[in-house]
Amino acid sequence: MPKVTIVSDTAREVDAVVRGERILLEPEFLQAAIGWTLKPEGLCAEGACVPVREPAALFFDGLVDLASVAAALGRSIVVDPTAAMAALSLSAAERQIALTGRAVDFTLPDLDGTPHRFSEWRGKKRLLVTFSSWCGCRYDLPGWQALHDELAGDNFMVVAVAIDNSAADVTPWVEGLTIPVLVDAQHVLTELYAISNVPTVVWVDEDDRIARPNALAFGTDTFADFTGVAAEPHLSQLRHWAATGEVPGDGASVVADLSKDEVTARLHFRLGAEALRQGKPEAGRRNLERAGELAPYDWTIRRAAMPLLGEDPFGQRFLDLYDEWQDAGAPYHGLPVVRRDAAPQPG
Repeated sequence: MPKVTIVSDTAREVDAVVRGERILLEPEFLQAAIGWTLKPEGLCAEGACVPVREPAALFFDGLVDLASVAAALGRSIVVDPTAAMAALSLSAAERQIALTGRAVDFTLPDLDGTPHRFSEWRGKKRLLVTFSSWCGCRYDLPGWQALHDELAGDNFMVVAVAIDNSAADVTPWVEGLTIPVLVDAQHVLTELYAISNVPTVVWVDEDDRIARPNALAFGTDTFADFTGVAAEPHLSQLRHWAATGEVPGDGASVVADLSKDEVTARLHFRLGAEALRQGKPEAGRRNLERAGELAPYDWTIRRAAMPLLGEDPFGQRFLDLYDEWQDAGAPYHGLPVVRRDAAPQPG
């Protein structure tokens, strides 16, 4: 069988057949493709099984149809037959858990490629900070490191996650840091936690409860004049939480879920980024542009695609996109922004 790339939380190359819009594979290759196995009791992974009423419905011409498996698992799929690639969404059910107040565990590599589970740091109050090399918020990292050091005695830590294409993109901005820095090349966190902008922060307590959901916040005032958002009000809230365990009144707020188009946009983004890694520029551009069409005001899609497409994420195209975003009401998935005298802008 020829090789096909399947992208979800990571990219896997498996033996499969592309037939039209279908990805077909032998049952024994399903686990290698997506981490699930077809058993008599259903589709199973990590000790959990999803019952399948009609297992025969998962097959087409004697082979497992990946789209049918995705549907049985309640996941979306996008197939690019010309590039011999497909992308699967993550669990919408897990995202609902995160949006309603319980941290969902995830695994991402650090800059050396060593995988880490977020649950490694259970037992501490954790500030989950997303940033990226294509955002001015990269200059906030020393501020987050200083907060981490300041509040270490209060059982508090910062975990930074770079929404970036590779560790090489991140390395120049993290020199001297001791906080954990993870790299999210497949945008796992942006899907699981419905994140559409950076910097976004999430407060997670010692018992994996989300003490305060997605919010735009900065570690320094480097861009306060530009963004209209001062760092100190949020930092003061964090210090109070670390010392007392008390959360602000908006801690119980619920962040809006991703729309179907936003989920599909993430799949096209995964396909586009992976296609570029594989030296398939046409497929890369096609999928990244489609992702932007589906989620025009999602910065983790639109601005993240700029450096991949050879565009300056700090140039005129960014400023034009900012104006479009403002005209659309500055939408993002998070708590209302506390600002000084201006609407928030991406860093």
